[in-house]
Amino acid sequence: MDSVHVWPPRAAAASSSLVARVAASASAPDGNEPLPETGKPARQEPRRLLKRAEFLAVQRGEKRRGRFFLLEILDRGDNGQPRVGFTVTRKAGNAVIRNRIRRRLKEAVRLHAADDMAPGNDYVIIGRADVLHAPFSQLKAELSRRIHGTR
Repeated sequence: MDSVHVWPPRAAAASSSLVARVAASASAPDGNEPLPETGKPARQEPRRLLKRAEFLAVQRGEKRRGRFFLLEILDRGDNGQPRVGFTVTRKAGNAVIRNRIRRRLKEAVRLHAADDMAPGNDYVIIGRADVLHAPFSQLKAELSRRIHGTR
């Protein structure tokens, strides 16, 4: 009687994906190593705030109000990687609009403001509906100004 063979075997498939993930994480720059093309340190993206307790802790810190968002900053007292969280209240609109606001803010941080964030700080950005109507360049400039603490 012939047995049915499944290719690739399940154990081999699981281990090969594990090997691929480990290899990918080992080759990714950690931000301290210079990039081979430019010699500059790799850009370090801020980590995300995900837990409610982390967001509530940042509320105790400094608040910087702007036209497009409210920026809350808390100095953690260590020299770790900066962390950022995004919030948009229901007042801004329905779920579709809130997600569009959040996506624009995330992209502005990723492209422009991640370099401005100080190590050891937590940032919470509370978006407003005006984010959707502002030119992206103006949004990036406002975010950078608020992070630096200038008006």
